[in-house]
This record gives sequence, C-alpha cells and structure tokens, in this order.
Amino acid sequence: MAANYDQLLNLKIPDSRQTYSAHDVMRYALSLGIGADPTDAAQLKFVYEKNLQALPTFGVVLAHPGFWARDLDTGIDWKKIVHAEQGLILHQPLPTAASVIGRSRIVDIIDKGEGKGALVYYERTIVDANTDALICTSTQTVFCRGDGGIGGPQRSAPAPHLIAQRAPDYVCEIKTLPQMALLYRLNGDMNPLHADPEIAQQAGFERPILQGLATFGIAGYALIKTLCEYDAARIAQISARFTAPVFPGETLRVDLWRDANEISFVITVVERNVIAINNGRAALN
Repeated sequence: MAANYDQLLNLKIPDSRQTYSAHDVMRYALSLGIGADPTDAAQLKFVYEKNLQALPTFGVVLAHPGFWARDLDTGIDWKKIVHAEQGLILHQPLPTAASVIGRSRIVDIIDKGEGKGALVYYERTIVDANTDALICTSTQTVFCRGDGGIGGPQRSAPAPHLIAQRAPDYVCEIKTLPQMALLYRLNGDMNPLHADPEIAQQAGFERPILQGLATFGIAGYALIKTLCEYDAARIAQISARFTAPVFPGETLRVDLWRDANEISFVITVVERNVIAINNGRAALN
C-alpha cells in the first residue's frame, strides 16, 4: 500500500538493543581512516585501548533499528529514499563499552506535494540499558522521493543552518581510504550500494559510493583534530546536510568557521570540486 501520513507518523518502531565493547569503538575509528599514522599519539586515542576515547559520531551507529522504512509496514517506496540530513546530540561523552537501548520514532513529516516527495524526520534516543540514563540522540531527515501527496499539513521545511560569508577560519584536509566503504559497512550498514560495483552502476554511479554517515564521521573527526585538541568530550552537538556522494579514495576538504562555541562547516570533494556536506553546524562544550 502507499504511504499514509497518519499511519506513518504513528509508526511503532521496535526498540533496539546493543552491547558494544572497546573493539567496536576502535573498529569504527579505523573505518574512518583514523590510525593511518600508527605513530601519531593523538590518533591512537581512538584506535588503541590505552586511554581509549569513543569518537562522538560513533553515536549514530548505536542501537540501530535496521532498515525500518523497508522492513516495517510503512508504505514508503524505500528504493527512492535519500538520507538528506543527520544530527547528533551528545548528552554525555560516549562510553567505550556499554549495553544500550535505542528508542526510535517518527517526529514529523512534511509532504512536498504529489510528485515532489516527502520529508520524514526520524529520531532515536539512546539510553544506558542498566540505568536508563540518556547518552545521545540521533536525528535524521529522510527524503522520500516517491511518496509526495501522502497528506498532512502543508508547510515548508525548516531553513538550513547558514554558513558565514567569509573565508573559513580553519581548513582540514583528509584523504579517504580506497577501501573505506568496505570497512565502514562493518559498523552495521550492509547496503550493497557501498560494496557491489554492479549494484552501484544500476543506481547510476560509476562505482560504489561512501556511506553518508562515514562522511559525517570524518566531519566530526576534523572538528576534534582542528578545534578540540583531540578531546572527544568537547563535542556537544553536530548536524549537517548531505548534498553529493563521495567515492572512496577521494580527498575531503573541511572548511570551518568559528563563532564562540558554535562551529559551521562545509565539506568539499577536492578532486571534483563538489560540496558533499553543506550547512554543517557543531556546538562545543
């Protein structure tokens, strides 16, 4: 059946549980290319058990409920959905090992009209399974290209975060690994679009593309490296809009603007001069 506004807004997404260890924390960092210089003590904080820290963006892979748009009775044309925006709020520094519960819900839906698609706003709160303490909140905007006209109040999407009209205050370049998409899949995103050349070509890409959340993770690492002296606890919040795909092996230039503890950022693919992430915003503790 087709997607319906009221049914989708009231969709019951089952809670998800996960127990993770230091190995998962280190694998996540390694999948982003951190540790490329194994003699760099700053990078070792995220990939070696001595004084280990969890990258803040590790929160986006915790207690994931799976591909709910496809697996549940949503009516969404899941083959036409696009991950449009991602956000993460850190209520405390992420522990390097824990048992967690993810509680997911649809927060809002904006119907752009028949033939124009719909925006679905999704939230997952992640709590400690033993204490129920809130650890982080992950938010997503999913653009359902094939589901315009599903109903609901007619209104515009919120305006994106504005980037300062001046030269960036800081610039950080990070070279992605050719095998980064294959490594990042081990965090739980097993979409073959990121691994199978044939499927990637069927989707209109010359080869498998990098996961958007991997690019998001690189943004978080660039913030820690450039502005936080590699202290993961300094990141309180981060959000961004995905605007173009990245191919593994490409170089990402992260331009950063600082206004007190608010950081704006944009990520550009150097080799093709295209913006992969725009309207980025972070808040520092």
